[in-house]
Amino acid sequence: MGERLSLVEQNRALLARQGLLERWRAPLTDVVESIGALQAQQWGALPVALWTRMHDFEPDELYSAFERQELVTGQFLRGTLHAVTAREQPYYSMVVQDGGLNAWQRTKAESNGEDLRKALREYTDGVTRTVEESCAFIEDWVSANPGAIADEEHVFQRDRKWRPFRATSDFMRWPASGEWGTKAPEAHRTAPCPPGEGPDGEEALEAVVRCHIRAFGPVTAEDTAYWMGWKVPPVRKMLEAQGDLLRFTDEAGRPLYDLPDAPRPDAETVAPARFLAPFDSVLLAYEAKRRQRVLPDEHRSAVYMKANLRVLPTFLVDGLVAGLWGSELKRGEATLTLQPFGKITKAARRELDAEGEGLVRVLHPRAKNWHVVLE
Repeated sequence: MGERLSLVEQNRALLARQGLLERWRAPLTDVVESIGALQAQQWGALPVALWTRMHDFEPDELYSAFERQELVTGQFLRGTLHAVTAREQPYYSMVVQDGGLNAWQRTKAESNGEDLRKALREYTDGVTRTVEESCAFIEDWVSANPGAIADEEHVFQRDRKWRPFRATSDFMRWPASGEWGTKAPEAHRTAPCPPGEGPDGEEALEAVVRCHIRAFGPVTAEDTAYWMGWKVPPVRKMLEAQGDLLRFTDEAGRPLYDLPDAPRPDAETVAPARFLAPFDSVLLAYEAKRRQRVLPDEHRSAVYMKANLRVLPTFLVDGLVAGLWGSELKRGEATLTLQPFGKITKAARRELDAEGEGLVRVLHPRAKNWHVVLE
């Protein structure tokens, strides 16, 4: 058993790797890889996640990176929308495939859609296709290949615009207009390196496991498996096979794995106030019931909305989630409203005011005035 790490030590290690102790001065793609795959279910969350971690971040820098295909957004970890770098996309796509998250069939009727999958990849290779265009192509293919897709499955998929078939790591999102910006892209293209055309499964699994440790370590096997959407045993086997990893234990005695050169600041390291985006990665990077290193248990139900599967925007004080935030623009007046879960000290309030003013200016750059209000 390795050295025991307290929750505070785990917290400071997390903050250091996420650019939440000191903002990064690095190229955007390097920052995205350091953060790990960025949650993109709520498109407006991406600029917030990067602003809070980078010096001098401008949203146009993000959209330009997508346009140049330095960044790719698609259905990756846990089958949800993420943004990753083009360098790491082949590994994520293959891990999604091997984890069963590309499974598209939704009925028990026997179908063989591999030829259709290949045809759709060819149809969207280097060409942006809208949902309507892809659905029309699929319907034509099904008509020309009777029996390939069972009738029951066909009805189910058609009623859902073939979303289960389209929402795999074979494809990436792309704006139908060709212009990247604040509107979430709905059209799609074939991914730069679809699963099966890049690294093999073992190589991809090792790479993605180490991506998780790099971004969120020290971690347990359960943490990494949850983040990936995999079962625990193969992930634990891969972790144990990594001979260079350091071993620690958490306060419950569970084994933690970490990279030897990763930062692990001591517990006395000062953690500044920071704002987290909706669905921020640090709130979803660990086993669902063990996120206390950043989210105290007593605040879990205020952050995770089970009814509509939302993760609300939060702010950190001393490294821990301490409240929620929201913003609005009315008659040219932009306001960032803070809803703390408890008492906020004067020193923390000053930090939140300073950080909050920067955030509300990024969110509403054309406002006449900007305000931070504590409820």
